[in-house]
Amino acid sequence: MKPLEDYLIIDFSQFLSGPSASLRLADLGARVIKIEKPGTGDICRTLYTSDLIMNGESSVFHTINRNKESFAIDFKQPQELAKLKKLLAKADVVMHNFRPGVMERIGLSYEDVQKINPNVVYASISGYGSKGAYKDLPGQDLLLQSLTALTWLTGNEGDGPVPMGLSIVDMLAGAHLAQGILAALYRKVTQNTGALVEVSMLESAFDFWWGIACSNKNQ
Repeated sequence: MKPLEDYLIIDFSQFLSGPSASLRLADLGARVIKIEKPGTGDICRTLYTSDLIMNGESSVFHTINRNKESFAIDFKQPQELAKLKKLLAKADVVMHNFRPGVMERIGLSYEDVQKINPNVVYASISGYGSKGAYKDLPGQDLLLQSLTALTWLTGNEGDGPVPMGLSIVDMLAGAHLAQGILAALYRKVTQNTGALVEVSMLESAFDFWWGIACSNKNQ
């Protein structure tokens, strides 16, 4: 038996940061149901970084979303939203990586979900946090690499900033969210209480800098 068997994760996230977090949970045995738009689905389904296509879709999508189920629903429609809330009432974890305010506008904020599922672990990734002057700006990996000067860690001296070859900030934020969810699930078991877990890509990038600084100091 895997550690997270019998746990249900409802995942609204798209692209890389959120799905990479739920991928870790799925690999640990959790049942992950991915909520997608009817027709188009996750934007990552049509994101191609190579010519490899699997079942008519991007290999990137299948790599990040293995071991997951998919549920296409237009939760902006009242009847569809009512169906979705029945599913959320059974969830151990609800997670997303929308901009701050999106889930609130459709009636699926932490407080909204908590009313139908008091002990839920509600987790989110944003670009810059839920407060402050930057909160509504787009949280895209390359933008965060540039803003936090990670682009100065690659390339040759004198070449100027060079992006890293990986979507490193997305991956870091996903790892941090998975870590926070696991801690919240442990508290849920031991104390019978839910939690709100919030991770920002900005903070994840700065945390990465701390590791780099320690490494350079040791050298």
